[in-house]
Amino acid sequence: MSAAIDALGAAPSLLAVAIAALVSGVITWTSRPLLQRYALARPNARSSHRIPTPQGAGIAVISATLLVASAWAVWANVAIPPTLIAATVLIAVVGFADDIVSLPVLVRLVLQAAAVGAVVFTTPETARIVPALPLALERGLILLAGVWFVNLVNFMDGLDLMTVAEVVPVTAALLLLGLLGDLSWPAALIAATLCGAMLGFAPFNKPVAKVFLGDVGSLPIGLLLGWCLLELAWRGQPAAALLLPAYYLVDSTITLFRRVARREQFWSAHRSHFYQRATDHGFTVSRVIGEVFALNLVLATLAIVTARAGSMTITLIALLAGAIAIGIVLRRFSRPQAS
Repeated sequence: MSAAIDALGAAPSLLAVAIAALVSGVITWTSRPLLQRYALARPNARSSHRIPTPQGAGIAVISATLLVASAWAVWANVAIPPTLIAATVLIAVVGFADDIVSLPVLVRLVLQAAAVGAVVFTTPETARIVPALPLALERGLILLAGVWFVNLVNFMDGLDLMTVAEVVPVTAALLLLGLLGDLSWPAALIAATLCGAMLGFAPFNKPVAKVFLGDVGSLPIGLLLGWCLLELAWRGQPAAALLLPAYYLVDSTITLFRRVARREQFWSAHRSHFYQRATDHGFTVSRVIGEVFALNLVLATLAIVTARAGSMTITLIALLAGAIAIGIVLRRFSRPQAS
């Protein structure tokens, strides 16, 4: 049994998941009337919903994640970086403001970059992914990737339960890697409580959703999830860190390049992601979410195998298998279903 399991244990981890789920669910339930009044998302031509729906339940998810993780960290004598917590709160505030008044694109990007940069540039210099690169260049590239990751999580949050279907398998895998000693405990704590918080939110977001996350949820979720994956890469597992969010990365990045090539306003709302096109092609929301969830389970399994095997051959096979699995799903989403 690993030292990591001896230190905190699987049972306390599952308890933290359950507590975060309870806290998230209670806050979501109690805040719905206020969100219904002040943060109503009205459908438009580019929306996936058809009736006005309150947004902003990300307040519950992020509050539950940070509160339970911080309390658990104090109990277990584990240090979660204060900069991460502050940056998460900042980017949540930016998201909440955008939910209410719609901030200019440049303002959003500058504030997002400030939050991501605060996390990246306060990390010890010993944390490296590609030591051959100059430190400043590597951190600059991570900053750009971090801002993109924060936004792609937001872009992909366009269907009931979509973010749940992504975040729950990824965070569960990260927690398991923490228990196995392949991920730092601060990151494992965040992953566990984020997983629980999303499970607590899920009953309110199942089709037809009673409430949405909003940018106040999707943006900080992207920051926290990106930091956990970065921690995994810094621990010598870049392939696993790439496999876990691979579906989101591929769908959103291909969509971005297509929109840029068509000279569209790629930063504006749209319905051209593969998962959105799937609903236009005859897939039900439940079917899309089911296939994305199953795909993420496959990717999580491949990531864990890669991390545990420590073999370049197995890593390459896992990356190829992940690419094939994603390609199959994207191809299915791109084709109209037979009536």
